[in-house]
Amino acid sequence: MGVVLQRAWFCNGRGFHSVRSRVASSIQTAQRKYSRMESSLRERLAAAGQDHVLRYWEELERSQREAFIKQLSSLDLTTLRQDFECFTAPHDDWGPSRSPVDLEPPLENLLGSVSSSDPECVQSWRQRGLLQIATGAVAVLLLAGGQGTRLGVPYPKGMYKLGLPSGKSLYQLQAEQILHLQHLTDKLHNTTCQVPWYIMTSHHTKEPTREFFAQHNYFGLRPDNVLLFEQGMLPALTFDGKLILKDKGELAMAPDGNGGLYKALDTSGVLQDMEKRGICNVHVYCVDNVLVRVADPVFIGFCIATGADCGAKVVEKVLPNESVGVVCRVGGRNQVREYSELSPEDTTRRDPDGRLTFRAANICNHLFHIDFLKRVVTEHLAKLPYHVAKKKVPYIDDVGKLVKPNQPNAVKLEKFVFDVFPLSEQFVVLEVIRQDEFAPLKNADGAATDTPSTACRLLLSLHQRWLENAGAILRPMRSQSDTMLADPVIQCEVSSLVSYAGEGLSELVNGRELVSPFVLEPSDVCVAPK
Repeated sequence: MGVVLQRAWFCNGRGFHSVRSRVASSIQTAQRKYSRMESSLRERLAAAGQDHVLRYWEELERSQREAFIKQLSSLDLTTLRQDFECFTAPHDDWGPSRSPVDLEPPLENLLGSVSSSDPECVQSWRQRGLLQIATGAVAVLLLAGGQGTRLGVPYPKGMYKLGLPSGKSLYQLQAEQILHLQHLTDKLHNTTCQVPWYIMTSHHTKEPTREFFAQHNYFGLRPDNVLLFEQGMLPALTFDGKLILKDKGELAMAPDGNGGLYKALDTSGVLQDMEKRGICNVHVYCVDNVLVRVADPVFIGFCIATGADCGAKVVEKVLPNESVGVVCRVGGRNQVREYSELSPEDTTRRDPDGRLTFRAANICNHLFHIDFLKRVVTEHLAKLPYHVAKKKVPYIDDVGKLVKPNQPNAVKLEKFVFDVFPLSEQFVVLEVIRQDEFAPLKNADGAATDTPSTACRLLLSLHQRWLENAGAILRPMRSQSDTMLADPVIQCEVSSLVSYAGEGLSELVNGRELVSPFVLEPSDVCVAPK
């Protein structure tokens, strides 16, 4: 018995030493690999003139170093430098007083208008769009990478509540439009359609957005039809092209702009998912347009009727000094010109009817055919230009202190979603009514424009017109604080679950007296008009 135990102890001891030897060897291998990675990274940074970012290396813990190596290794320093030099090199600027001779408005035969077209034509577009939705060939894609910084909130803008009587967030308002369209097309075409909702977030907004949708049960949508994906990040650079330290072991990074969509479609697998689902047309829009019509069947039908591979919704620019980009043609190709890129002559030029010549104001509301998106991703990603924005970026200075600058100290490179317009072979523009479809939300209350108060007022005003046109009698709720007001505010909201664009309300509200504040919800559908 003792001999057996001795043998067992000897074998186990030999096994123990063997395991310890293998562990030590693995540690040594990992250390050598880590050392090679660090050495290679230092060489790459030095060659790119960016080795200053390692000046606090010795102060970092091992875990911080590993995270920093991972962040730095993900950068293409050569391409980054080339992109920066492209924008800082001298170039031919059109200047403030002249513009290219071939600047033209969109072609008339590819320009549609909801307000000036025959109502039967608009209705035909709508029916065609609804049929496309019914077949499951339409997806919506939301650009939601922005944080609510300018709004003064610490969460993604889509979670923001405007102050509507219903208390709904932007995400809920848009989700309910999708639900309504699904129910409407099912009823019209006896189908069970689904409209997948792809939401492009940034590194900062992805998890809060995911948690928000889960907490609200996806607002009634199927969870597998709400798909979040993340756009890329790019480092901020000083005015001489140097990387900026946000912390001693972390770079200052920012989302790569809404034009980062195209790369993200590929890297996230979203484009492949769309193909598997049989998607033909993708409606792309920004989260901060409070009056957006998600998967608008009129827009979809118009683009299909004109054979478009790329379409843009616009509103009419009526004031020359309005700070909006305009859709136009340059060198025979369609693009968006920012207001700062137009000469004073072009900004104020008018047609014989008195309307501005360059009046097609871009509202970041587009429709893309899936084949066009595939062509952009497979053939043109590297050709899409970067744009430069000057920003105030906090940084770690030479003595290790965090500095929050009062003036712009850095540039951020970003791409814009409309950068692909010149690549379109059949580009169309649909002009819609501003007060019906465009209410941007950019700034906190107190700013001059685009605030929660102005956006909320525009939405409630639209719903008020819907209800009055349907025969409702709207009454303000007077109180001691507003009895002296000549025109008390009427807050009557129409749920998107009841009406998508004001249709079908007469049978619900004709002759009814609605006292502000009032929300017309699905439960009111069963209430007979009074």
